Amino acid sequence: MKPRVSVHKFSSCDGCQLAFINAGPALLELAELVDIVHFAEAGPMDPDAPVDIAFVEGSISTQEEAVRIRRVRESARYLISIGACATAGGLQALRNFNAQGVDDWTRAIYARPEFIESLDTASAISDQVKVDLELWGCPVNAQQVFTAIRRLLFGALPFVDNEKVCQACKRRGIVCVLVTRGTPCLGPVTRTGCGALCPAFGRDCYGCFGPAENPNTAPLARRFQGLGLMPEDIARRFHFINSQAPGFLEEGRNWNQGTP
Repeated sequence: MKPRVSVHKFSSCDGCQLAFINAGPALLELAELVDIVHFAEAGPMDPDAPVDIAFVEGSISTQEEAVRIRRVRESARYLISIGACATAGGLQALRNFNAQGVDDWTRAIYARPEFIESLDTASAISDQVKVDLELWGCPVNAQQVFTAIRRLLFGALPFVDNEKVCQACKRRGIVCVLVTRGTPCLGPVTRTGCGALCPAFGRDCYGCFGPAENPNTAPLARRFQGLGLMPEDIARRFHFINSQAPGFLEEGRNWNQGTP
């Protein structure tokens, strides 16, 4: 009997699910190794089926999702959260900084806010249930996902790359935009996984793969200040896609509160 796999969507843009679908031939090879029993975007629908591996995309943003993620956890041997929304709340977690809560921003945006169902905050999956492995990225890439599956299938611990984007830049021979152009770049504190995509095109890293292991954010923030960024702009650099991630959250708060 082949291992059973499910893919669940919570509040997100679906970009990480597309990492599966865009894998093309690799997805067909995966289908030879496992039974994909739930993956609504690709076709199979059985959300409560017991599985060996459950992939979860998206943050917990509604009460219904807070209940549903517990059912997913109970039905899965391993639960793997994928992408910035599932690992750190994603862009929707920017509302966590609004002290007035959900009623404030829904009244400002929607003509009929009474139809909007939302919690005051958006949270990562690990804030709600036990997570066995987190795959960071916005979005994740197919190599991350399939490598994790194969290692679990063969009884090995999944490998998580904690190198910084700077190291990927150096291996590719990419000229540093921070040093040579004075562009505020989060590469020194961000985990790799994208292959230094943005610096390769001459722009700064904006941290979509989240904080690297032991990110030294304070000196980098002070460097941004030396480049002329105002405190609120420095805070925004850290409070973006992965605003709730440890390291980025605290550094952004320090500059927002004027106590760096």
